[in-house]
Amino acid sequence: MSLPFRGADASSELSNQRSAKPRVAIIGTRGYPSYYGGFETAVRRLAPYLADRGWDVIVYGRPGATRDSDPSLDPRIIRKETSGLETKSLSTLSYGLTACLHASRTKPDVALVMNVANGFWLPILRLRGIPTLVNVDGIEWDRAKWGRFAKLVFRTGAKLTARFGTRLVFDARAIAARWQTDFGREGIFIPYGGEIAEELPAEDGLTHRGYVLVVARFVPENTIPEFLEAAEVLCRSWPVVIVGSSGYGGVLEDKIRALALHSENIRWLGHISDDRRLLSLWQHAGVYFHGHSVGGTNPALVQAMACGAPTVARDTVYNREVLGTAGAFVVPNVASIVEMTRKLMSDSSLQTEFSEAARLRAEAFYSWDAISRDYEESLIRLLHK
Repeated sequence: MSLPFRGADASSELSNQRSAKPRVAIIGTRGYPSYYGGFETAVRRLAPYLADRGWDVIVYGRPGATRDSDPSLDPRIIRKETSGLETKSLSTLSYGLTACLHASRTKPDVALVMNVANGFWLPILRLRGIPTLVNVDGIEWDRAKWGRFAKLVFRTGAKLTARFGTRLVFDARAIAARWQTDFGREGIFIPYGGEIAEELPAEDGLTHRGYVLVVARFVPENTIPEFLEAAEVLCRSWPVVIVGSSGYGGVLEDKIRALALHSENIRWLGHISDDRRLLSLWQHAGVYFHGHSVGGTNPALVQAMACGAPTVARDTVYNREVLGTAGAFVVPNVASIVEMTRKLMSDSSLQTEFSEAARLRAEAFYSWDAISRDYEESLIRLLHK
């Protein structure tokens, strides 16, 4: 990456700004600290980093979405809950609107906005002279989980983001190429990070490299239906651990529940918000299956790499960009998933090779310190727009 204000220049610029205590508003997540997804993980890292560097940080969120008892909560972070409609199709739009309206009144120096659905409200911030750094996320209008109306909303939000966003962030180079083609907008590449954690004990009842793991939201584009069929075969030889949920119930959750009742070798753990437990599951997995097909740099894949999980991933341009040669790729069908998972589960030397390569790649390209620094440098540049 070639970005402005690198190294000493960035420190000099920030020193000049500290006397004025620049304020950044972060809009578009469930709040701080929250554990819902990649945006929330990024904010848990970025907000304290910016506070350390002399920023006033306000994070907008939703009622009931954060943990006041979280020991990692940084009291320097200002948390502001706004109202909205807690529905699958309107939650992001409604909470984004109320957050942007509040920010327009308080006038932070700059806003970090997550998700192109909030593109509808960027004109509000522009009218108030608030520059915006917008993380566009993935290509939401390509996701199978959304209906026609939701896809139209995301596509329209993307067009508005291209028009009204001051500066754009792409978490993958393939996403950047898509935005250049579709909307004629360039921006900066800042991926997600992974935590290099201390060695943690294995989950009770599981052994090191002795089980197959999947961590995902239960939506079709994450290859969950195909993996569940594969799990019925794989569980005859190894435990299969499933982490995640749909958040709204549905057919996939019903099927997983039935599989877990039918086989003691299938464990459905639901959504896990305990970081240490999730990191342990990745550290000790024999195979982590990553079936995400839409989006850019996926936070779960990066974190699995940082934990050294031997990975079998669905073959997409995004997953190849992130994983490189540090894993294996499969087409999204049951036979391919079963064949490659069996091969890796039966070859301890290949597991070790993939594990070490993944950890090294995560350290080199996906560290939270470097990513937080890149966000700060981009925010500093906006202060001078």
